[in-house]
Amino acid sequence: MKQLLRYRDLIATLVQRDLKVRYKRSAIGFLWTMLQPLLMMMVLNIVFSTIFKFEEPEEPPPAPPGVEQQVAGGQQVSQQQDSQQQSGEPTEATAKTGVRNYPVYALAGLLFWNFFQQTIVSSMNSLKSNATILKKLPVPLAVFPVATVISGLVNLLFACIPLFAILLVTGHRLTTALFFLPVSILIAAIFTLGAGLLLSPLAVFFADVIELVGVVMTLMFYMTPVIYPMGIVAGTKFYWVVHYNPVRSILEVFRDPIYFGKIPPVSHLSVAVLIAVAMLVIGIVSFRKSADRIPFYI
Repeated sequence: MKQLLRYRDLIATLVQRDLKVRYKRSAIGFLWTMLQPLLMMMVLNIVFSTIFKFEEPEEPPPAPPGVEQQVAGGQQVSQQQDSQQQSGEPTEATAKTGVRNYPVYALAGLLFWNFFQQTIVSSMNSLKSNATILKKLPVPLAVFPVATVISGLVNLLFACIPLFAILLVTGHRLTTALFFLPVSILIAAIFTLGAGLLLSPLAVFFADVIELVGVVMTLMFYMTPVIYPMGIVAGTKFYWVVHYNPVRSILEVFRDPIYFGKIPPVSHLSVAVLIAVAMLVIGIVSFRKSADRIPFYI
């Protein structure tokens, strides 16, 4: 950590360079950071709501004040939950059976996934792409994966602009839970940094790792409820695969303040923090063990 602080100017320079290079030849530059997930969300909304008839759950009949109503499965829904449904606020129940305000649900998931996937890929390429610097300057190797994560965070912050616009346009209920979003982003960054530190040396030692990880990331995308609710896989043989997917825990901590308008439960939040910290520790240990051999492969 002390070494990273000593080279914070280099990290800042690398972040600036990455942001400039990414959209250097693009006509609209940084706007793609905001447009890409927005356009993808629009495509998914058309596909699931029109072609596949992925409809929003119907509104339940209002219950008298103070009276609870019976719902399918014998569950009780209180007056407070009824008011949330009538006002268009998504609840845990609607997420299991359908998705109310799918654009917000999908866009929140896509923002997280784009940050995670793009940062992992950039981290794996960070050491080789900076081989010239490594050969000329005695700098800590970890500055390069760290710089890619910070660059990804900057892109994520820009991408949140259209997300908040969609929240306002669709009339999605805004709550104070949104102030928890920086904590969710920090957890996602810790998890992603750990994965980047783990994979970046492997990408140096074995060129095929980058292609293999690309395939695995595609598989992980469909194993994670980024664009679909958990209810779709409920009762299937894939449910436990999705449920115990560690990326799902990180994603839901990110999406809860945005879509459900709530701070993640302590039990769920603690699991996500544990996963993120464990991944970071594994990444650091693996990176330190490989650091001495990396210069010989670049």
